[in-house]
Amino acid sequence: MIWPAIWPRLRRRAALPFRMLAIARVLARHDALAAVEDLEVFPALVAFLRRLGPKAKPGRPGEKLARALVELGPSFIKLGQFLATRADLIGERMAGDLAQLHDRLPAFPGAQAREAIEDELGAPLEELFLAFDETPVSAASIAQVHFAVTRPDAPVESDTAGAEPPLGGGPAPEAPPQRPGPPVEGVPPDQGEARAVAVKVLRPGIERAFERDLDLFYWLARLAERTQPRLRRLKPVELVDLFASTVRCEMDLRLEAAAASELADNFQGDDSYVVPAVDWERTGRRVLTMTRVSGIPLDDRQALIDQGHDIPGILQVAATIFFNQVFRDGFFHGDQHPGNMMVTAEGAIAAVDFGIMGRLDRETRYFLGDMLLATLSRDYRKLAQVHVDAGFLPPGQSQELFAQALRSVCEPIFGRPLQRISFARLLGQLLSLTESFSMPVQPQLVLLQKNMLMAEGVSRQLDPSLNIWLLAEPLIADWVRANRGPEARLRHGAESFGRALERLPDLLRHLEVVSRGLAEQGVRLHPESLKALDRRRSTARLAMGSCLLAAAALALALIALF
Repeated sequence: MIWPAIWPRLRRRAALPFRMLAIARVLARHDALAAVEDLEVFPALVAFLRRLGPKAKPGRPGEKLARALVELGPSFIKLGQFLATRADLIGERMAGDLAQLHDRLPAFPGAQAREAIEDELGAPLEELFLAFDETPVSAASIAQVHFAVTRPDAPVESDTAGAEPPLGGGPAPEAPPQRPGPPVEGVPPDQGEARAVAVKVLRPGIERAFERDLDLFYWLARLAERTQPRLRRLKPVELVDLFASTVRCEMDLRLEAAAASELADNFQGDDSYVVPAVDWERTGRRVLTMTRVSGIPLDDRQALIDQGHDIPGILQVAATIFFNQVFRDGFFHGDQHPGNMMVTAEGAIAAVDFGIMGRLDRETRYFLGDMLLATLSRDYRKLAQVHVDAGFLPPGQSQELFAQALRSVCEPIFGRPLQRISFARLLGQLLSLTESFSMPVQPQLVLLQKNMLMAEGVSRQLDPSLNIWLLAEPLIADWVRANRGPEARLRHGAESFGRALERLPDLLRHLEVVSRGLAEQGVRLHPESLKALDRRRSTARLAMGSCLLAAAALALALIALF
């Protein structure tokens, strides 16, 4: 029957107005309606709710909104983090406030984590792990992380075989001769030995809760498109589509495992960047197991100094890693806040949490390189042409006026001390021109800009006298010269021509098949296509008749005038 299938959705739709009222009360309680006022969305409704709320509270609108989103729960925290990447929509200040949104929630019971692991991996926990700490080390909106030690596949007969390696990351107990040495961080798991791991487990019921809130987000997006004409350019429904696909990917931990594996492959042989290895035997859609890494948080300056680390050296490593991810590989960690980055005892940078990743295809990387060259040479006509060549400036928009707008954004930065120049904010201001010139928003560049802001913030916190992008400048210059210089353009042109020649035999063969079919059978159309042509032909006849009648009426009117 259809009714049982659609009843849950109908029930959720009927509950939307009540859910909206509850959300409005939370926003009013935190005085977060100021953020909605700044966006000028539903002003009459906001004014009414304002009267019901408490007096104004201290803080910027974005800070108040962040506090309200935390109270509203996981889906809204993720929505706030998503909006933080869209400074082009909500403004740089509010985006900056939402970027500080803490993705921390109370932990769910360890017993539920055990049950989820056993259901997902199809085995008792004791068969999977030698030790499992039910107290999580971190709890976020979608998942939480537990420390554990893997169980060796083959038992070892010795006095120390039953001893449990410590959960806190200390040295493993002395091993018998036939067992390999203690776990090494960043080395792929060997099923013949016990290894310290981190186990990420999805929150129970998170998928169902997200789908419920997603109904609300779609309803609001459609309402905004119908009632707020100025928001239609931003395509609210498509934004919710993008948000939904992003979070659904985060809720499939196999995809996060694949992202970590790809990132590790990109840095294979590079000891400066540590990516935990995936334990695929203990990973599924709702469970992710990786080797455990440890270190000092990247923004803890005093702890780094106390451990004897060289701060400029660490920033050089960070700049090189960022460059390699963005320009060399076109695949970068999309959430590089200090909580996800740490410095190991050897001075390498280790990363965790690969749920959000960014990709830049080769053409986008070339666009960034060309944009950088034109900006540094202060050639704004060239910079505008770069946007035209990339297809970002819509037809009908004045290229000269766009060049003038680019000058207004870029000129103020020249003449400043280099350590005071924020290239992330420059990129953000360039992206903010999208509204004035009806340019399509490039989500991958917005995510890149968000990560550049994070990197600059950490860099200035560690050493205000350094600009992290100046450390990467020689690498970027070499890459631009190798990939966008005259010789590189000639080489790429030759490669494109070669690829076209390779496809030519297939093209000719397909053309021959089509030509033979036309010669033997003529043009054959599907019946539905014929019906559509008949309808269009009838419409064309009516349109032609209307045009002829209008022309005749115009002729008669002219004759009457004369």
